[in-house]
Amino acid sequence: MYAIEVNNLTKSYGEVRALDGVSFAVRRGELFGLIGPDGAGKSTLFRLLTTLLRPDGGEAKVDGLDIVKDYLAIRSRVGYMPGRFSLYPDLSVEENLSFFAALFGVKAEESYDLIEPIYKQIEPFRTRRAGKLSGGMKQKLALSCALIHRPSVLFLDEPTTGVDAVSRSEFWDMLAGLKQRGITILVSTPYMDEASRCDRIALCNEGRILGIDTPADIVSNFNSRLYGISSERTFALLEAARAQRGVVECYPFGECHHLVVDEQFDVAQFTASLSDFNDLVIKQVEPTIEDMFIKLMKR
Repeated sequence: MYAIEVNNLTKSYGEVRALDGVSFAVRRGELFGLIGPDGAGKSTLFRLLTTLLRPDGGEAKVDGLDIVKDYLAIRSRVGYMPGRFSLYPDLSVEENLSFFAALFGVKAEESYDLIEPIYKQIEPFRTRRAGKLSGGMKQKLALSCALIHRPSVLFLDEPTTGVDAVSRSEFWDMLAGLKQRGITILVSTPYMDEASRCDRIALCNEGRILGIDTPADIVSNFNSRLYGISSERTFALLEAARAQRGVVECYPFGECHHLVVDEQFDVAQFTASLSDFNDLVIKQVEPTIEDMFIKLMKR
């Protein structure tokens, strides 16, 4: 049985189609990632699955329960951490935790063994107001509150946005620990590098899913040669490279450009054609999930 089942789900805001026939399923105990930029429909999908919105069409089940018919039962079984910090800033860390425990009719002490690896990092600041915490501490407090009633399914909407690199890494370590406890986790992120921490991922854009697979298999489907090119004249190189024979696509990628080529491409000929770029560096590179995402968007 799947923990989450989504079938042809649609949702519009006026003329804007936020979700356009989305379908996927998440296995019990799986860490499943929704990877995509802002505006891809990730937050809308989370609000539908946590019963905060009603779909325009299609259907979905969470823990075997229908998101429309069984919305009250679903709310007691899921934990939800929205993208924006949504706890009470004037309450202390301890007060926020106790408040959310009371909402679900439990005591914080009853779930302490589950949240301990997370909460113990902010416990020294338990009397501090939540609004005065750092970004990483707010993140840990929000996750603790989402887990206080021992949910079977956890929804995390871009939980690491705006958080420093160390806190991001620590957070994903925490998710791995929760997965070992048997909790199903659906997490969204705009960061492609976080995709490798998931069991499976769905690449999303403009309300649609472009592909679903394990991170390794997503990358293995990139069946074109790929080169990294760089020069001090960054923008000029981008324009010149796109005009060369055998170049299918060229796009900025960090400190260089990535060059997707076909069988007509010849490195020596390419270098000779760009002889004006006397500092040109070109080398073949391995594709990443971001490269595959860009390729799927071009289809």
